[in-house]
Amino acid sequence: MRAGIYPGIEPRLVVGASATRRLSATEEPDAYTAVDPAKVLDELVRARLRGRGGAGFPAAVKWRTVAAADRCVVVANGEEGEPASFKDRWLLTHRPHAVLDGLLVAADVVGAHRAIIYLAHPETVEAVRGALAELPPGVAARVEIFVVDHRYVAGEESAVVRAINGGPALPTAKPPRVFEAGVDGLSTLVSNVETLVHAAWIARHGAGAFRRYGTESSPGTALITLTDADGNAGVYEVPFGPTLRELFDECAGIDPSDAPGLLMGGWFAGIARPEDVLDTPWCFDALAEAKTAVGCGSVTVLGADERVGAVAARLARWYAKESSQQCGVCRKGTDAIAAALVRIDNHAPEAADLGNLRRWGTSLRGKGACAFLDGAANLARTSLPLLEVPVSPSISGRAT
Repeated sequence: MRAGIYPGIEPRLVVGASATRRLSATEEPDAYTAVDPAKVLDELVRARLRGRGGAGFPAAVKWRTVAAADRCVVVANGEEGEPASFKDRWLLTHRPHAVLDGLLVAADVVGAHRAIIYLAHPETVEAVRGALAELPPGVAARVEIFVVDHRYVAGEESAVVRAINGGPALPTAKPPRVFEAGVDGLSTLVSNVETLVHAAWIARHGAGAFRRYGTESSPGTALITLTDADGNAGVYEVPFGPTLRELFDECAGIDPSDAPGLLMGGWFAGIARPEDVLDTPWCFDALAEAKTAVGCGSVTVLGADERVGAVAARLARWYAKESSQQCGVCRKGTDAIAAALVRIDNHAPEAADLGNLRRWGTSLRGKGACAFLDGAANLARTSLPLLEVPVSPSISGRAT
């Protein structure tokens, strides 16, 4: 495994380890040094940087679109609502100057008149405020901190904009997208904090240096959260390309081959059988071909005594609870998925449950105002092959 390309990040850094600490501004050699805004967009295109917030969308496309607007806003999204991910919190608490620098680079490149960092976790707010206090007043004054109550959907980009504009931190229907009408009604770039750190590094070192790591379609490195069967979570910087088996071996020192299942992409990409994904390269396209996803870069190993059915039912209930309750299809869909999985886990499935879960796993994707419902649908689809369903003449597997 290659060493980390960013000072202070090593492949085996574990969240909470005593060796980790918050780096000061003087310990970030690149932070707040000048970049040439006119060249950065082209470098991002050549770098093929993909967003690290979950969707893997090309960063250069978002930046170029917002830069074309007459007036715009940039938001660093550090809310990290995904329960199984800790990478953004690690960056914000240990490398806040790298994040703030990335935010200011983005603001300079797209010509934003406001630069906002959006946070939810108390430790990240404290770290960022401490970092801003270390900066010259003129630099610190360029950054606004917006604090929101932690909730899964609060990190969705339209929810981010809605909260900053004074409303609830809940998603809105599209169109318009936030790059069309966001904060203050202006074109807004909402970017994950890790994406901004990578972008700032590319701005100073170039696309070629970035692409020395990773694969052709998934270049560079990424922060991943690996959680073992005992609940121990570690955050590591790794290049794209090694298999998931290699990452678990080299980073966490474990072999999850015998685990009942793996929670992929945080919880968003559902549950996978180890044999289906462990020998798949860790990159966006290969995991998509394996019917799963990188997502927020998080994988959780289920414990040997955990039943997939019980886990699926618990996560489904969580989805039903965390839904913003704004879309009828999301409210009803998450409730229905949860009810079916709970019945199956209680060994009392209805005749239509299996067929319905199979259908909902594909038909509900893309039907909500945001991607939240997609996560519940992914859970329904991926958990089906791993469920223990009692054999009964009344269980036909057909949807009603």
